[in-house]
Amino acid sequence: MTTDEVLDLFRDSGALLEGHFILSSGLRSPIFLQKAKVFMHPQKAEKLCRALAEKLRAEGYGNVSQIVSPAVGGIIPGYETARHMGVPAIYTERVEGRFQLRRGFEIKPGEKVLVVEDIVSTGLSIRECIECLREIGADVVAAACLIDRSGGEADIGVPLVSLTRYKVPAYPADALPPELAAIPAIKPGSRGLQ
Repeated sequence: MTTDEVLDLFRDSGALLEGHFILSSGLRSPIFLQKAKVFMHPQKAEKLCRALAEKLRAEGYGNVSQIVSPAVGGIIPGYETARHMGVPAIYTERVEGRFQLRRGFEIKPGEKVLVVEDIVSTGLSIRECIECLREIGADVVAAACLIDRSGGEADIGVPLVSLTRYKVPAYPADALPPELAAIPAIKPGSRGLQ
């Protein structure tokens, strides 16, 4: 899929928002990608994740035993990508601020896994998920996302395969451009949910 095709699915779903948004990283942005509005349409999620699975295979990452996602945002794309790759999908959850495997999910030491996330801005959730997986002995061969809004700048410690890169400006709260500072900020993301 091209960047335009991916963004058109977001636009068609009312998921490409403009305004003043507080991202889960704490940075501020004039663009927010409300992926939940896309994921509520199974056929759109299926199309995006099928394309991501194809790209992962094409880049040599098809030989894994499981896909692991950071909750909450990564659960749907992780599941749907795993379905197209023919492997199980599990996820990590925050417990007292740190990701952990729960619900009876297991990974054996040395097991090759992929981490799949929805959208990457700074890569914090993926890095924290990878840290959790490495602590239990998993071999995290790569990570993937639908949209890399860092434009390839996020360092997550393993190769990052994105369906598309869409560089979106993001600013610290104390360094906003005047046009963004003039708009009230809203926080539509999920980080901080218990």
